[in-house]
Amino acid sequence: MKINADFTKRALVRPGDVDWIPSPMAGVERKMLDRIGEEVARATSIVRYAPKSYFEEHTHGGGEEFFVLEGIFSDQHGDYPAGTYVRNPIGSKHRPHSEDGCTIFVKLHQFDEADTEQKAIDTTNADFRPGVVPGLSVLPLHTHGTESCALVRWQPGTRFNTHRHWGGEEILVLEGTFQDEHGDYPKGSWLRSPHGSEHTPFSEEGCLIYVKTGHLADIKEANSIYGS
Repeated sequence: MKINADFTKRALVRPGDVDWIPSPMAGVERKMLDRIGEEVARATSIVRYAPKSYFEEHTHGGGEEFFVLEGIFSDQHGDYPAGTYVRNPIGSKHRPHSEDGCTIFVKLHQFDEADTEQKAIDTTNADFRPGVVPGLSVLPLHTHGTESCALVRWQPGTRFNTHRHWGGEEILVLEGTFQDEHGDYPKGSWLRSPHGSEHTPFSEEGCLIYVKTGHLADIKEANSIYGS
């Protein structure tokens, strides 16, 4: 299976563009954003757990990164409420479930073998740092090699400089509406821009985005352009 599998091209999925697809486990559904492979795949998805649903214990052969969007996601290691960012490195395993239901943004089989840090961050109680332009604030989540991941908050009317994506950029809009010269991206939109692409982002109403940079090309140097 291949979905948005050409990483040299821009990819965009807005709310309502794709349907929920049942997973092999009852009560667990997915919206597939990009994917290369079948059930075991390099994948980026929105996953929804119905109340009292679960997934069988499994090992993360290529690592797992997720952000809890709604509800409480749980496994044998703990409970992760909305706003929690989690990284489970290659070789880790768990049995996920949700007592009351939840929705998560998850990326699978995308870890560098040397990236072994396991972490869980409650972003709702973390301190954001000032960004490189007025109205922008940043919460760094993870950095390894050229890859950098952060939450970025845009106050209403914030505009950023025109910039080029060295190593690409991936965005999930968590709140508000993110914008650039190519269009408007409301809450729930997912945008992937390839290595070498360029844009001038802004937000008239303000927004909060998950952003990952530097992970889509083999380059020598890439840093988060937002100041993380």
